[in-house]
Amino acid sequence: MPTPPSALVPANVARMIPYKPGKPAEELERELGISGALKLASNENPLGPSPRVVAAVREAAGGLALYPDGVAYALREALASHHDVTMDEVVTGNGSNELIDLICRTFPGRDEHVVYGKPSFVCYWLGCTAAGVPYTEVPLRDDLHWDVDAMLAAVRPETKVLFLANPNNPTGAYVGEADLRRLLSELPERVVAVIDEAYVEFPDAPDYVSALELRHLRERLLVLRTFSKAYGIAALRVGYAVGPAALVGHLHSMRAPFNVNALGQAGALAALSDSAHVEAYVRLNAEERPRVAKALEALGLEVAPSQANFLLVGFPGSGAEVDAALLRQGVITRPMPPPLGRYLRITLGTREMNDRLLQTLTSAALAPFLPPAPPAAPGESR
Repeated sequence: MPTPPSALVPANVARMIPYKPGKPAEELERELGISGALKLASNENPLGPSPRVVAAVREAAGGLALYPDGVAYALREALASHHDVTMDEVVTGNGSNELIDLICRTFPGRDEHVVYGKPSFVCYWLGCTAAGVPYTEVPLRDDLHWDVDAMLAAVRPETKVLFLANPNNPTGAYVGEADLRRLLSELPERVVAVIDEAYVEFPDAPDYVSALELRHLRERLLVLRTFSKAYGIAALRVGYAVGPAALVGHLHSMRAPFNVNALGQAGALAALSDSAHVEAYVRLNAEERPRVAKALEALGLEVAPSQANFLLVGFPGSGAEVDAALLRQGVITRPMPPPLGRYLRITLGTREMNDRLLQTLTSAALAPFLPPAPPAAPGESR
């Protein structure tokens, strides 16, 4: 008798679902028979990589027959200097996604517990589920804003890890310095606090602070960073964590051999050296974020406050239906699952890209999905 499919894998593996990335522009172009699809789904750098990165990757491609440096020595040395830490306090990963997975497999046992917010980055759920570790998903206030009191209240005696994305993906919300200090100070000593700073370059709130500036508050603190967003090299898959050598050493022991490829190491090293390229993108994002938010609000749409390189935009009905309508117009955004089912997460692009998005939203094809225009005031023409 054939073995029932559910018996082939443990229960936690059976619950796993593949990570669903933003739809590639090339895929939509094939489906619609068009060219020039606009992708605003994955929070990528619309300016692309630094020219230094392209040159470094081309040069490194000559060594493709050789394995990469298994300890990413040059990159870790540069990162240590960049953050004024020791090399033993830095571990690199195949994107920060891999490091999230490693953390879930390294620190909590199956009889321990993890805390993270919801809605937040889906890879916290994926990491816990893959590792078979119990978890608590702490609802954000109004599904949009961090609730530090609720995060602390969710900690149990068996809690080993707490994840917090600052700024948060997909809401764009952030935890200010006072609340972050309180979280790091009040968490029990046994808990590994993981502050995910994938979007750390973009906040301009006066009370935003990186957890790297608060390392003195607790020993068990890991800070995650990525080269996929502000540095513009998502395709090369490079992330890293900074933390105490004892924690970082365990992650080194658990990571796969050669987990960061040679092109990724070369590209990340070059990206780190070109701060002007990153600063140009950060300036662009700081200009476009309020401009696009104001234009969307003028359409009657709800725009969640954001400190990242994207906006979470609420529509009157189903976000998935709006996304499908935008896809038919060649524009790719990111529909959200519950509890954000009426929202789209929309990456901020260049001014031209953002103008195309706004023009598409005001076209006749999207009119059924927008709030009705308010009635004209007496004597006002429309």
